Amino acid sequence: MFSKKKKEIDEEYLKSGVAKVKDEDLDLAAKNQEEITDKILNSGTLRKYAELGKIMFGMLKDYRRGVYTNVPWFTIASIGFSLLYVLNPLDLMPDFIPGIGYIDDFAILTFALRFIESDLHSYLDWKLEEAENE
Repeated sequence: MFSKKKKEIDEEYLKSGVAKVKDEDLDLAAKNQEEITDKILNSGTLRKYAELGKIMFGMLKDYRRGVYTNVPWFTIASIGFSLLYVLNPLDLMPDFIPGIGYIDDFAILTFALRFIESDLHSYLDWKLEEAENE
């Protein structure tokens, strides 16, 4: 079962999901920040993404407020898709399955971060410049 599910969770799955993201999905991700953050923090598998999750939410919020716009839509959509994927308890591998329930969430976050890593660095550079200018 695991190898079959693992094959379903690949870059193409992420790209097809990202292509379907709409503004309403970004609103939903932002609205559920606390629940998504709690899920990341309380899952041993996802905990290593806690700080990156904060950065992703920060970028999403700044983008939605219109203060940070130097970012491709693909990056914003990847953030929205991956965070909503983590929120969904009944995804490809339901989260309640002991031991493997969060592996698909981990895979989606890993793939998304691989695609958007340079944009996250650019965002952090921008945040530092903003802090220096205050």
